[in-house]
Amino acid sequence: MTEFPELPNLHALVMLVTTIVALYMFSKDKWMLEITSLGLLVALVVFFSVFPFADFEATTLFYGFAHEALIAVCALMVLGQGLVRTGALEPVGRILGRLWGQAPFLSLLATLLVGAVLSAFVNNTPIVVLLLPILISVCLRNNTSPSRILMPMGFATLVGGMATTIGTSTNLLVVSVAEDLGMQKFGLFDFALPASIAGAVAIIYLWLIAPRLLPGRVSKLSDPSPRLFDARLLLTDESLASGKTLAETIALTGGDMQVVRIRRGDTVVMPLPDVQLRGGDRLRVRDTPQNLKSFEESLRAVLYSGDTAVDEEHPLSAGNQTLAEIAVVQGSSLDRANLSYARFIDRYQLAVLALHRAGKDIWRAKEEIHEVILQPGDVLLVQGARDQIRRIKSSTEFLVLDSNVELPSSEKSSLALAILAAVVVLAATGVMPIAIAATAGCAVMLGTRCLGLGAAIRAISPSVYFVVAASLALGLALQITGATEYLTQVFLYFTAGASPTVVLSALMLLLAVLTNIVSNNAAAVIGTPIAIGIAEALQLPAEPFVLAVLFGANMSYATPMAYKTNLLVMSAGNYTFNEFVKVGVPLTVLMWLTLTWVLTSLYL
Repeated sequence: MTEFPELPNLHALVMLVTTIVALYMFSKDKWMLEITSLGLLVALVVFFSVFPFADFEATTLFYGFAHEALIAVCALMVLGQGLVRTGALEPVGRILGRLWGQAPFLSLLATLLVGAVLSAFVNNTPIVVLLLPILISVCLRNNTSPSRILMPMGFATLVGGMATTIGTSTNLLVVSVAEDLGMQKFGLFDFALPASIAGAVAIIYLWLIAPRLLPGRVSKLSDPSPRLFDARLLLTDESLASGKTLAETIALTGGDMQVVRIRRGDTVVMPLPDVQLRGGDRLRVRDTPQNLKSFEESLRAVLYSGDTAVDEEHPLSAGNQTLAEIAVVQGSSLDRANLSYARFIDRYQLAVLALHRAGKDIWRAKEEIHEVILQPGDVLLVQGARDQIRRIKSSTEFLVLDSNVELPSSEKSSLALAILAAVVVLAATGVMPIAIAATAGCAVMLGTRCLGLGAAIRAISPSVYFVVAASLALGLALQITGATEYLTQVFLYFTAGASPTVVLSALMLLLAVLTNIVSNNAAAVIGTPIAIGIAEALQLPAEPFVLAVLFGANMSYATPMAYKTNLLVMSAGNYTFNEFVKVGVPLTVLMWLTLTWVLTSLYL
């Protein structure tokens, strides 16, 4: 091919422009992925309704919502949540916890291997949720920095997810789209060999080299907000609040004081705005020491802690109060909700002092802390009684980042593990397609109460759901209009005269770059038909080129935004963007070169 390909038809050009706009919007954090995806789907449907193309029906673009790959992805997310809720992986965590206390160097290797192997069968989010508290715990107990090992662990789960068709949603999409285009369907372990060879190289890098590239660092999340203290303000007859209503009294403090309750003699008075205060009333308030002293001076009251007036010799005491860092995980009641909607404070009696996303404070001055919409990976700095912290940890709703290695477990854990094992066996032996086996497994989990219906619904990530549906629609539109064929010709033009190995390697590198900038699922759906077109043009087997797309789209290492567990690890380890680049880019290059050699050796 010596001449640059001629421009395709108008519909194909519109689809190419739409693809560029969609990929750009997918790369921006300020737009929610589910909203962007739904907008893309609506734009495609409306365009083909107003400007028909041949005999193509616009409503066909809705087929993604019933696609086998999307059903399987959703079902596997529910199964993974079932393992988390029942504590089915607790024995693994207990064994690793004991091993870390005896041989930390070898324990890191064991942790990386366990994370990689488990992620080949389960979505890596519950695996990261299992391993994060273990690693943080042993680091705090041994007075070492968790930042040297959390990122390698997170990357190990991503590497392991490449080994099977059910390891990631990207794998399922590539396999399903390739089958739709006429390729023979990949079996569960059909590409486990190349993935294992490359995975072994990655594990060695993550074990021996990556920790040396990361700085030792302690978490800073306990510093940004001062503790809250409970105290009593005794109103004297000379107090400015005496004879005024509670609302007027709060106004005297600038509107900042929050009164928990009012005690008058031996009775408790509800803290209603129109309650008239008297000398001798005791107001129970909760705030920082500086603010409490400010309230005392503003009202000319006397500040008490317990039965002692607060002064330099008798400062405020937090009593049984403790601070804890709690990470929001996918499927929890705070996933895509705010503290008010989830009734977090009422349910757990914990005061939320700060909110962090990727190590940065996300609580803006113009909004209340309970109004912030939270996402998986966000970290809450909370204060409360130690019993309440233990309660929230045993609920499996959240990931408590503390020094306690105990993991929640329930009597349903063995049953949940057996259900997942049955799903894997049925899919591996070909008795049932993975979509049917996984859906049946979800039904059994719900029927046996391993998982509640609400938790199952929350386990299905809205962003993944809509991105997959919209990506399938975009991929179909590109194929129908001939845009995919044009992209294939352009790719072949720039790689003209190169060997098949170079063409395959360039395709994988292109997908690896895209997946770290935009949605990996969108990149996979767009790249799969191009891979098949390249193979047909070169008269070579399609399998290695499709696998190049699959492996390239899974290399989500170079940026924290590339995959949702990267953000969870980033918050827990207090990493910076540059540190992800420093460790992730060499890993991407290493995997790219290794897989190029392996795929060439095995298939070409």
